[in-house]
Amino acid sequence: MGVPPKTTIEKEDQQPEDMEPKQIKEGYLVKKGTVLNSWKVVWVMLSEDGMEFFKRKTDNAPKGMIPLKGAVLTSPCQDFSKRTFVFKLRTAKNQDHYFQASHLEERESWVKDIKRVITCLQGDRKFTRKSTRRSIRLPDTINLSELYILMRDQEDGVKELKLEKEKRVYNHCFTGGTVVDWLISKDKARNRPEALMLATGLLNEGFLQPAGDLSKEASEGGAESAVLDDPNALYYFADSGFFCEGYSSDEDVILKEEFRGNIIKQGCLLKQGHRRKNWNVRKFILRDDPAYIHYYDPTKGDENPLGSIHLRGSVITAVEFVPEAKRYDVDGNLFEIITSDDTHYFLQATTPEERKEWIKAIHTVSKTGK
Repeated sequence: MGVPPKTTIEKEDQQPEDMEPKQIKEGYLVKKGTVLNSWKVVWVMLSEDGMEFFKRKTDNAPKGMIPLKGAVLTSPCQDFSKRTFVFKLRTAKNQDHYFQASHLEERESWVKDIKRVITCLQGDRKFTRKSTRRSIRLPDTINLSELYILMRDQEDGVKELKLEKEKRVYNHCFTGGTVVDWLISKDKARNRPEALMLATGLLNEGFLQPAGDLSKEASEGGAESAVLDDPNALYYFADSGFFCEGYSSDEDVILKEEFRGNIIKQGCLLKQGHRRKNWNVRKFILRDDPAYIHYYDPTKGDENPLGSIHLRGSVITAVEFVPEAKRYDVDGNLFEIITSDDTHYFLQATTPEERKEWIKAIHTVSKTGK
């Protein structure tokens, strides 16, 4: 009797079929095309041996698969000046794949899990890559993610201010000197040079962003200390409500007020269009005081929203049926926002838990925000 042919599922180096790769993570990311330079939203599934990406969440067959054995992960990836939260995967065959998350915590979550997969695939060998930690010689005991969380603390962290420089108003920002002072006062650094080194690590890893020409020039200059201890060098938290405005008309000021509130929750959801009733992935940012949720095209590199929903007095409920949803193969985890002027918005979360979180957060903002 001959040897049966291999099935399409089996691979040369794969475990037996009862040991198929375990799925670790899935969700929406924006991916740069490998042939064209366009960026598109894809549904990504991370398993123990690679990443598969799909055109739609409901597709059975992936558009492509990225093997992670021998791959190198670079995060943050700063190859694209107008895009933040990007990371790069270079495969063992030197093929580059670029992904963009919707916000900082999402990128950090993906990066952490992908790094763990790569390390496991490499066996006992230590995974190495170009690292900010190595380039600025940060001690191994420093955890920049934990430090960032402490800095964001509403009571005891770095205070976000509204500062005016050269006929521009910068909202939700602070100076480089403020960061240095905070790091020293909290015993995170012994002196100002050491604090600047820590702040530069936070900047290079994407936790801090430069605001204004002076800080941007310093961050792009390649200096060892890219954060300036200067009252004119402004910075902001990557996940803050930062925006910059010049002197403008009253109408513009009213519009800018929408972005004043703190960010409560953000991420990608599927949204039904008002006219064509088609469904598209949109990035949502929920703010309080004033109570607004803005939605964006996640494939674009700019910060201009496609629209906004004023949530004060809105009703938010889970729904099981949405008109035209079946036509676009959209089912499950649906919810609806009905505004005070009776406008209806239909959205889909990726999981039941995510739907509950969004409904709870939007409901709270609609009751407490103005």
